[in-house]
Amino acid sequence: MAAQGEKDALRYCAQPPRRIPALAPDLSLPRTRAILLNGAKWMNGTQVRYSFLDGADDGVSKAWLTEVHNGFEEWEGVGIGLTFRAEDNPAEAEIRIAFADDGSWSYVGTDCLHIGAGQATMNFGWDPTSPYGKATVRHEIGHSIGFCHEHQNPFAGIVWDEAALYAYMGGPPNNWPRETTFQNIVRKLSTDEVTGSTWDPTSIMEYGFGPGLIIRPEEYRNGIDSPLQLSDTDKKLVREWYPPLTPHMDTLQPFQSAPLDLGSGQQTDYEVVPEKSQKFQFGTFGDADALMVLFEEDGENLRYLAGEDDSGQNRNGHFEVKLLQGRRYVLRVRMYSTWGSGNASVMYW
Repeated sequence: MAAQGEKDALRYCAQPPRRIPALAPDLSLPRTRAILLNGAKWMNGTQVRYSFLDGADDGVSKAWLTEVHNGFEEWEGVGIGLTFRAEDNPAEAEIRIAFADDGSWSYVGTDCLHIGAGQATMNFGWDPTSPYGKATVRHEIGHSIGFCHEHQNPFAGIVWDEAALYAYMGGPPNNWPRETTFQNIVRKLSTDEVTGSTWDPTSIMEYGFGPGLIIRPEEYRNGIDSPLQLSDTDKKLVREWYPPLTPHMDTLQPFQSAPLDLGSGQQTDYEVVPEKSQKFQFGTFGDADALMVLFEEDGENLRYLAGEDDSGQNRNGHFEVKLLQGRRYVLRVRMYSTWGSGNASVMYW
């Protein structure tokens, strides 16, 4: 995402390196693809909390803070199953936002959960209220919910004038080292990390580039304009990743397995209401890579209690947690892939 300025002085989002899970070398390609494609996405239905490490008391303009709030509201307003809530205490938030003079960037999706509680997971290094700044806000929030840079799409067919590109990005105002340029522009994403098979140059996740940096496609030799709003494809994809949730859910009874008839990336919820207070075991069964998360109902919100991700491992997920009589819990299961007989199920006991 380009910062405001002339075409010859654009500043760009420098996305931190992705956290790639360690996968067993003998995994089949369908399993590997399913895990890489869905691994950084939030469990649909999650309330993602964001907090500011710097605020008005630290000299940050209220207009800047408001524009970030507006960005989260716009993404949620597309009609998705995620909700965003401002949190006063940064230690309680999944996304922690700074305004340091350190460029603009964000970790991708659930990679945020592996960053220390006192550290930023997103930063805005320039005015977020300018036209470019507003777009930067939407771009960085796009990273935080699972989007990567669109110009790194392997289906874009971009051939760079690498000498010109490295020289341009190595100069002011970016002053990027060669590795940063490679990781954020030159490196192509694996096809396993990309949804669909086309490139969207109008995506909010696309950079704007001036002339003389792109060799092919020829129509972009004179540059690519910086997209300033969410594209139709951005909205379509995010609704596919996080479809609106249906209010009904089945009740999971103890010692009774429930089948997981889910495709890759799909998920389901089960209500859990224990009849007595004790420790319970939760587990998946069958040939499946799945993510299980248990939430406790807390007013209108769901509070995370425990979870297990068994993707890429030759075992089933399992965790133990104490539940309290009369409390209401929600078990959410997302499927990465199934193989063998494909008969997967979940149970608690």
